[in-house]
Amino acid sequence: MPTDVNSGLATLSDQLILATVLLYVFAMIGYALDLGFGRVRTAAPARVLVPVGAGAVQTLDPHTDGPGAGSDGRKPPAWAARAATLAVALSCLGWAANLGAIITRGLAVGRWPWGNMYEFVVAICFAAVTAFLIMQARQPVRFLGAFVSVAAALGLGFAVRYLHVQAGPVVPALNSYWIAIHVTAAIFASGLFILAGVSGALFLARGDGPSRLPSRDELERVAHRAIVIAFPIWTFAVIAGALWADKAWGRYWGWDPKEVWAFITWIAYAAYLHARATAGWRGRAAMIVQLVAFGCLLFNLVGVNIFLSGLHSYAQVP
Repeated sequence: MPTDVNSGLATLSDQLILATVLLYVFAMIGYALDLGFGRVRTAAPARVLVPVGAGAVQTLDPHTDGPGAGSDGRKPPAWAARAATLAVALSCLGWAANLGAIITRGLAVGRWPWGNMYEFVVAICFAAVTAFLIMQARQPVRFLGAFVSVAAALGLGFAVRYLHVQAGPVVPALNSYWIAIHVTAAIFASGLFILAGVSGALFLARGDGPSRLPSRDELERVAHRAIVIAFPIWTFAVIAGALWADKAWGRYWGWDPKEVWAFITWIAYAAYLHARATAGWRGRAAMIVQLVAFGCLLFNLVGVNIFLSGLHSYAQVP
């Protein structure tokens, strides 16, 4: 380990990552119990009008209203609700441990802690869980918890097993304030895109009958909202990357594989948003376009650095 690295903080960061993986796994189990034994939903959000007196009516949605019973009329067991509450608490603890790992890694090396693939994947998992927790605080999307938690746990496990490198300095090209602008924007956009990708996969997996997943309309709405927020952030990240390239290499665009795939990803998500706004392209077709865009994102984030060579091949993949 380099002499200018605080080995104690670097070790603490690695330990916090392992704790984060365990917390996310336990949270996933809690979410899965809630999803498996909680309220059953109908295939479509059928709204009915219920008289409430004096000629007034109330709109009742079986997905969200009522005393907690499912569409089959049976009330979920109390322990399922407690498992969900515990899962949210474990997610918050995992989120805090994930944040602590990022901060201690940065303090250990005295720089922004996303200068290689290991640090980048750790930050993206943190961003995905952050997006989920913020959305969960604003609307009932707890059904995503099991899938986001397992994605974050697998991502961190992959990073620890295959991408981990000792804490140390980065190449001179990364010693710039632009890493705090360009890479940070890409990280948070990617976290939101992961949330949308999970929703899109659930949309395609959901059957037409009663299910413990919400309606396809709700899944599509969650994916669309996440992408509407993420797309301008990704756009900014691409523009900031071009500005950084001009400062570092004297040109805005050089057809480097990372640049090309970042632009392909932008085009794919732009196609989704256009398809979503075009009559007849909602639903399954739009979700397929969104998942194609998500595949482009994953290849851009991981595949380009592992399989292709270029000016961005300084990710220190072991």
